[in-house]
Amino acid sequence: MIPAFRSLISRQPKNPWLGQVCELADRRFQEHRHGDLPRWREALAGLPAVRPSAELDRPAPILGRPVANPSALRECLMELHPWRKGPLQLGGLKIDTEWRSDWKWQRVSPHIDLQGHRVLDIGSGNGYFGLRMLGAGARFVVGIDPTLVFVMQWLACRHFSGDIANYVLPLGVEDLPELPAEMDTVFSMGVLYHRKDPVHHLKRIFSLLKSGGTLVLETLVLPPGREESLLVPEKRYARMPNVWAIPGINRLLDWVARSGFGPAHVADITATTTREQRSTDWMRFESLEQALDPADHSATIEGLPAPVRAIVIARKQ
Repeated sequence: MIPAFRSLISRQPKNPWLGQVCELADRRFQEHRHGDLPRWREALAGLPAVRPSAELDRPAPILGRPVANPSALRECLMELHPWRKGPLQLGGLKIDTEWRSDWKWQRVSPHIDLQGHRVLDIGSGNGYFGLRMLGAGARFVVGIDPTLVFVMQWLACRHFSGDIANYVLPLGVEDLPELPAEMDTVFSMGVLYHRKDPVHHLKRIFSLLKSGGTLVLETLVLPPGREESLLVPEKRYARMPNVWAIPGINRLLDWVARSGFGPAHVADITATTTREQRSTDWMRFESLEQALDPADHSATIEGLPAPVRAIVIARKQ
């Protein structure tokens, strides 16, 4: 088992759910046949020696002391392109990611208390939010994301941070064992609209929480005035082929209630702008600007309502 996964087991060695998850993640990682994996491994092997450190409670977490050759470090980290969640500072090098994820965290953090919590972050990407959760007092964070390059980015972050209690496993929520996980908090941010059965996804989260545990749900919703509606894109939404349904906020709250949660709190509703999600040197592919109607940014390129995101907090009673 790779040391990082073994480290997670050591955080709660008598937790059978955690043990099974780590064994599955290690097997998935070792058996992965992604064509870019050798290049990614080479990039990680080329990272310079550094004195590990972690300053987490800040918009761009600072991991590791500055390195002597930032240009060489940049070349290594660019091999792990695209960097989507951040910003981050690794070895003194600033990574300007596609998303200003710190803005989302500013909208979430006033509504939650993570002190001492065991956290599951579904669709974690490279673990940026896990860093912020640790900075807010979480006991440990188990991130899951099946996209392997994000796991490699997390391993790069770990090279600079040392053995902190933030993890990213190459798994989807459907891979998790049915044993009781008893998590204090489960985050699902930017995931629900990718699920064919959103209520099933929410019920699965319900099963992963302990009694009294908290759901933090962030997802696309329809703009004000369409609270009861449901948009099912015929083909693509904002150039994304895998968006199955976007609810109005009341429809979303109904899904949360049907999944077994107690009364939910709408913490925030914010339209996504091209200042929050954009192409950068660290994410050179097309981004939100290319997904919007160039003459009217209130609509997508397909003529559908432009992205609006809601944050909903609910508890398992």
